[in-house]
Amino acid sequence: MTASPAKKLVKMANQIAIFFDTQPGDPATGIAHHINEFWEPRMREGLLDSSATTTEGLSPSVVKALAHIRRATQPA
Repeated sequence: MTASPAKKLVKMANQIAIFFDTQPGDPATGIAHHINEFWEPRMREGLLDSSATTTEGLSPSVVKALAHIRRATQPA
């Protein structure tokens, strides 16, 4: 059985958090920057849309980063 697209995005975001949680500074800043720079707009939208209803499964650092992840309609 394959995971839903939202679960895949959660897994990917949490993998990014694992790295940034070990780096100096605020991990949420690094997570948001990475997602804004390297995820395609549909992926960002999917993560933001799914997290609007629940943040279950997301690491605390990703939850904090959500406020800084750009919607596809927002300028860089």
